[in-house]
Amino acid sequence: MPPILHVVFTETGAASLREALKASGRGDTIVGLADNLSFGPIDPVDPEARRTWVEKELGFAGWPSTPEQDGDIGSEDISVRARAFWNESLSHRHRKIAWISRRSAMEYAGFLEWLWRLGDAPCEVVDLSDVKISYRPEQGLPRRPRLAMSLGMLDPDTICNHDLWDLAEPLPMTARGRYLDLWRQLRSENAPLRVIGRDKLVSAPIDFFDSLLLSYVKANWQKVAMVVGKALTDQTMDSVFQTCDIVLAARINSLVKCRVLEFKGWDPFAIRFSEIRLPGTSG
Repeated sequence: MPPILHVVFTETGAASLREALKASGRGDTIVGLADNLSFGPIDPVDPEARRTWVEKELGFAGWPSTPEQDGDIGSEDISVRARAFWNESLSHRHRKIAWISRRSAMEYAGFLEWLWRLGDAPCEVVDLSDVKISYRPEQGLPRRPRLAMSLGMLDPDTICNHDLWDLAEPLPMTARGRYLDLWRQLRSENAPLRVIGRDKLVSAPIDFFDSLLLSYVKANWQKVAMVVGKALTDQTMDSVFQTCDIVLAARINSLVKCRVLEFKGWDPFAIRFSEIRLPGTSG
């Protein structure tokens, strides 16, 4: 039997799965996608063109995976890491198991592009979209099971305790066809954003998250990180992960440039060291 290759569409999820497999004594190989295909051009998915788009449209230069990230998992140029992922994840030497969640726009989009590139090659899928996780607290009453939502949200112990790799099943041809049809449509639309809408990925305009961000801005100064964090938390209340802090920080920057918001600090992407408020307030 060929060796197993686990294909994961976030680097945090790949890191957690790697630790879980190591703890369980398994020697499987894991690859994780650094790129986030829920935003930017996807027809085609060219890492260099996407990096250029991020710099031009989002104003984020030197694109690692998140703002203020330095010296860790995202410090190398994302286009280099993305190319390595595509080369490794499409290897013909392995039995491929893709870890997906239709509740995460990033994971969903990454999986669809991977499946598009896979061609007719077989694969298996661990679909965490509706999987519920039970936690075993050391003290107190057991907590109610909750949706896993994303591999990147699960710690290695939780992955091990639930033997989540046992959920791998061959991807049926009917489901494969639906996924490819969906990605073909999204590629043809080639919108700035892709978000979760009624259990499938849909195209969205670049200002899709503006109203959400503005709902958390007040008359008094707040850290950009506070507003971005509240917007990220808001989406998880609906049991979905729609976007990342890069996109939200970029939209705040755009709203500042349009004078919809007032700003103080040296860089909106330095979200812990910059502040915003509604305009027209003295002091």
